[in-house]
Amino acid sequence: MSDAKNSGRPKNPVSRRAFLRTAGMAGGAAALGPAVLRGRAEAQETPSPVRPDPAAKRGGTLRYAVHNAPAHFDVHQSGTVANIGPQSPMYDTLLRRSPKDGQTIIPDLAWKYDITPDGKRYTFHLRKGVKFHDGADFTAEDVKATYDRIAHPPKGVVIPRTPLFATVGDIVVLDPHKIEFRLTEARPKSYMLGAFASGWNIIVRKKTLDENQGNLRQVMNYPGTGPFRHVSRRDKEIWIQERNPDYWNKGLPLVDKLEIYHFLPFTPELGATFLSGRVDYARLLDPVTWRKAKEMPGVTAANFNQSVIQAFWMNMEKNKALADKRVRRAIHLAMDRPTLIEVVKDAAPMQVGGFVYPFHEMSTPRAELEKKLGYQKDVKPAVQEARKLMQAAGYGQGLKNLDFCVRDIPTFKLWAVAIQAMLKEHLNIESNLRVVQTSVWFDEAQAGNFDLAISAIVSTLMDPSDIFSAWYGKGGPQNYSRWTNPAFHDLAAQVDRELDDNRRKTLVRKAEEILEDDPPLIPVAYEQIYDAYYNRVRGQNPSTFFGIYDVVRWDNVWMAQG
Repeated sequence: MSDAKNSGRPKNPVSRRAFLRTAGMAGGAAALGPAVLRGRAEAQETPSPVRPDPAAKRGGTLRYAVHNAPAHFDVHQSGTVANIGPQSPMYDTLLRRSPKDGQTIIPDLAWKYDITPDGKRYTFHLRKGVKFHDGADFTAEDVKATYDRIAHPPKGVVIPRTPLFATVGDIVVLDPHKIEFRLTEARPKSYMLGAFASGWNIIVRKKTLDENQGNLRQVMNYPGTGPFRHVSRRDKEIWIQERNPDYWNKGLPLVDKLEIYHFLPFTPELGATFLSGRVDYARLLDPVTWRKAKEMPGVTAANFNQSVIQAFWMNMEKNKALADKRVRRAIHLAMDRPTLIEVVKDAAPMQVGGFVYPFHEMSTPRAELEKKLGYQKDVKPAVQEARKLMQAAGYGQGLKNLDFCVRDIPTFKLWAVAIQAMLKEHLNIESNLRVVQTSVWFDEAQAGNFDLAISAIVSTLMDPSDIFSAWYGKGGPQNYSRWTNPAFHDLAAQVDRELDDNRRKTLVRKAEEILEDDPPLIPVAYEQIYDAYYNRVRGQNPSTFFGIYDVVRWDNVWMAQG
């Protein structure tokens, strides 16, 4: 990492096409490529491309501030940085995103893969000599147990990434260090490789899953193979980890210890802690602190797009009125989105968007989106249309006593008050705000105990196929509105199968039209990430990353003096 000037908005945002190229390049490289080594009687295992910086100094402690008070400890079942932020350094994945750019897919526990010409079989060649932190050998049985659980969760286990592997049929152990995934239907190569490289899909021991009946929610320290090992944890304070001396990627990690301090996102407490120098690296800073950090000598400030939509859901099963798409469309149109961005401008960095990431090249361009009802700066035309829809649906007099479940985060509390006022003023919809802790919010959302509920949900990939299944899919793990639309689901299936970018883009635009007319949720905003770090932290530059869930292992980071 360069400790040059402070960085602002990434100068070279990564397009989907570039993203596909990086995935393809990694797939064709000697270390990982299916064609290069095929046919050899005994292919030689190649090392990880993540190597120590020749100038790196070893030792020291990285003091990292991030939300790390999870409701439970099961990374697979999670969708929050509270888990992946502190827990990821203890685990590895089959493939990973390069920490150099956050995009290129490179080897990890699998040093090579093969893909059959029909795209229906992925064979991974696993590293030998890898040990879990408890001393057990890593084998293909652990990979099978991990992915059987992700692709086909046991009863009572909900994993947001399950839809990524909807076409995975059988997972077959070929030998202790070779495993094959057999798909019932091919998917785009970049999509599948991205799924295997997700930071969420950590490899855990088969024995650990067996001993806990496939549910790790209450197991704080289950063994991984990662660069750091658990030392101690004080809830809502600090999680301490130490360098794994037996890490399979020899020479890494470079720092001796991680001290991971708990701070809620975008809070003044997090900002003050960073500005005072009490931590080396802060994630999810508020805009005011970030701007101050950007002007500080010896500090780098970086911002990048986050893989999250901020939204609120309408319970179609509990509330008859909300089951009417005209009512949901009216609520969608009643939102003054520029004002909602303004409401939180000093609390969190946000941008207006619709039902697909606004920075994705397949989504409706921002200039075009801002001309549509519901996104215009002048909300009067949208509100007029919204009132007509409510009248046509038989709710011209409004609705009363809606239970509005609000996640206890500053941005959601600010938005909830503003949304409550907009609904009352524009549509005479009255709601009662009920603020709950994060863990309670997700339980309530899953159980359907709400009329309206505001929070944020993540995707694993930027690819529309991921969000169409996880966010909007029938029975999808984050489809809290219990929404279904057969025309949309058919179209989403076509998007899944289509390999041509131009045809795929056309399908995505058609899907957006359906979502606008029949909203499964109400998009509020899309988040950006504001990070800052002192230039003594070397080895990572997040400015080209997408989201905060894939490059969070800290194995290549080192501490300079000062």
